[in-house]
Amino acid sequence: MKIKKVLVSQPKPASEKSPYYDIAEKYGVKINFRPFIKVEGVTAKEFRQQKVSIPEYTAIIFTSRHAIDHFFGLCQELRVSIPETMKYFCVTEAVALYIQKYVQYRKRKIFFGSTGKIEDLIPSITKHNGEKYLTPMSDVHTDDIKNMLDKLKVKHTEAVMYRTVSNDFTDGEDFDYDMLLFFSPAGVTSLQKNFPNFDQKDIKIGTFGTTTAQAVRDAGLRLDLEAPTVKAPSMTAALEMFIKEHNK
Repeated sequence: MKIKKVLVSQPKPASEKSPYYDIAEKYGVKINFRPFIKVEGVTAKEFRQQKVSIPEYTAIIFTSRHAIDHFFGLCQELRVSIPETMKYFCVTEAVALYIQKYVQYRKRKIFFGSTGKIEDLIPSITKHNGEKYLTPMSDVHTDDIKNMLDKLKVKHTEAVMYRTVSNDFTDGEDFDYDMLLFFSPAGVTSLQKNFPNFDQKDIKIGTFGTTTAQAVRDAGLRLDLEAPTVKAPSMTAALEMFIKEHNK
């Protein structure tokens, strides 16, 4: 069975120049974008239960744009004003630049890494080891940041400010795809929640990242495409190779 309709479990690309559109046109494939998961902030009441007082902190570590949105959203809801002396430590420059949405951007107070790895921030944090650090987190997270800050012997707290939940399908919403692409274990969980009697049959499943691939296997489903690889470092590259071969 040829691949004619693909569901990408991510938001629609902001740019019309996305490689997904090139693939659709080149191979005559219809590609739909429909997130299986969404991120929502915790309530002010839930945050207060963690007994974290934001004004006590002098530095914030941001790992994503979601973290920025929900940190400043909570501050507004709790009527907490952020002093201009606050320092921000971000995993990438793109995340750092996103702060401009909420505060005036001043390079001397914003530090960022180059690879997206939290370890990039070690030199900056070591240089400012007298600060008291707060890290806004998702409800599902690793202890990598906590362990790193413990090792650096700096004062720090991690607080859950947002969570990943299933973006449920509505009654009558089409689900007639030849291929599904997932980018997180939560997306696979959402598939099972929305379609508890899901029968894969000839439907192909592709994943990006090792943890997502393992989630598909753990769910008892067949994994047909796994990215990234040396030949296909991106999902779009992997998808094009797969369709080219499969639709011969």
